[in-house]
Amino acid sequence: MPPILHVRAVVFAGWLNRHQQRVLDYLREENRILKRQLGRRKLRLTDDDRVRLAVRGIALGRSLLDEFASIVTPETILRWHRQLVAKKWTFPSRHPDRKLLMQRIAELAARFARENSSWGYDRIQGALENLGHVVAPNTIKRILKRWGIDPAPERAKRTSWRQFLRTHAASIAAGDFFSTEVWPARGLVTWYTFFVIDLATRAVTIVGSTPNPGDDFMRQVARNLTDCVDGFLRKKRFLILDRDGKFSAAFRGVLEDHGIRMVLCPARALNCNAFAERFVRSIKSECLSRMIFIGSGSLRHALAEFTAHYNAERNHQGIGNVLIEPADAVGGATGRVVNRRRLGGLLSYYHRLAA
Repeated sequence: MPPILHVRAVVFAGWLNRHQQRVLDYLREENRILKRQLGRRKLRLTDDDRVRLAVRGIALGRSLLDEFASIVTPETILRWHRQLVAKKWTFPSRHPDRKLLMQRIAELAARFARENSSWGYDRIQGALENLGHVVAPNTIKRILKRWGIDPAPERAKRTSWRQFLRTHAASIAAGDFFSTEVWPARGLVTWYTFFVIDLATRAVTIVGSTPNPGDDFMRQVARNLTDCVDGFLRKKRFLILDRDGKFSAAFRGVLEDHGIRMVLCPARALNCNAFAERFVRSIKSECLSRMIFIGSGSLRHALAEFTAHYNAERNHQGIGNVLIEPADAVGGATGRVVNRRRLGGLLSYYHRLAA
């Protein structure tokens, strides 16, 4: 390089260095003013801000960072840089979050203990291991204590009504009356309908309807229920009833002769016969309260149609939202969908026709 060009390059480099120093001095003074204006308020940096400062800060080095860094300390910028490097080489874990996993295990252990009163810590441990969760018995003990569940010996001494009914549901039925207003030729008359519901399956049968439920009617009702061929109670041992005076001595005598024990609910305790009360609510809200009955024939027709719909065409949440007596799916999954209407469309059931 000619001497004159060399001199000019040195002069230009010196000027450029002084110019950059003036820019840095200005930016540094500007940062001091901004920090003084902000006072003690903490700067809210985004992840993008941290990345940009970390990348440029590591390129400067520690000595220049000590001199020029003003928003954050050099140690902070270097820590951000180390976190970026660690994040680059950190791969997503295939294992579920431990806190979430322990929560699921605790819920399962509590469920097993509540649904099985005789299961101890070891039995629950084995059930969890069957599901792929390896847990120590002491861990299960702490979980049950935290959930307020007693050990197996104490739980086994107490049986809830829900568990009792589930265990004996196959041998228990419940019965009750409901009333309906009917318009015959002589004026408005109250009809009383007696029904029985199977607690295990939720199947219902309408035993009879009459405006005068006297001894003769109730005796015949009991005979129909206990018939050895198709009686609804022929395989039952308990019948839950309220203390209605219509359940006469003649009615009770026929049931007792066939080995059926009546369980009487306390006075004004509707929850003791909850299954029957729930059916009354269903038939009233879905059918009877939406119709006007002219004569007893229209009432009996409506009762028969709703019972058929209830037992074979209506989904029941109490048994897993399924049908009580599902019909065969003749159309499979490809047949045309049709609507079976009852009572003029008041009750509907959708099914498939054979393709």
